[in-house]
Amino acid sequence: MEITLSTDDITTVAVDAIVNAAHHALRGGGGVDGAIHRAGGPAILADCIERYPHGIPTGQAGWTTAGNLPAQYVIHVVGPNYTAGQRDPALLESGYRNALRIADELSVRRIALPAVSAGIYGWPAQEAADIAVRTLLGTTTGVAEAIFCLVEPRLYKAFGKALEKAERGGR
Repeated sequence: MEITLSTDDITTVAVDAIVNAAHHALRGGGGVDGAIHRAGGPAILADCIERYPHGIPTGQAGWTTAGNLPAQYVIHVVGPNYTAGQRDPALLESGYRNALRIADELSVRRIALPAVSAGIYGWPAQEAADIAVRTLLGTTTGVAEAIFCLVEPRLYKAFGKALEKAERGGR
């Protein structure tokens, strides 16, 4: 899998699937979640309600239509809320692995991702980046290209360091 970094708004990137850093209720919210729901329109929320009436647990993922977004699907990942005490790295790894599992089920080849849990959920940027890159590179998948959309300079820098570490063999 090729991993690239971008400063583009995730809602504008033309890919097969966009990953959403979602709240467990899957009803929209702030940050990336809110931006995806606003740009994608009401079809995403309607699909969330129909498919996941009770939401999904932390570390899990589900998918919906992408509505008006330049993608076919949105893969909703519920990352751990570091600020609320959910600090087990396995939960963050699980979210990324489940996103790739769903991507494979949907035959996704190109995917755009945010820094799951590293925004309003407060996960330390470098640790979140290391976990994300290590998990994507260490998971067998049919996804050929993963584009991390990182509009915050601190996240772009952290993911750049994580990729450098991976290239040196320090996955």
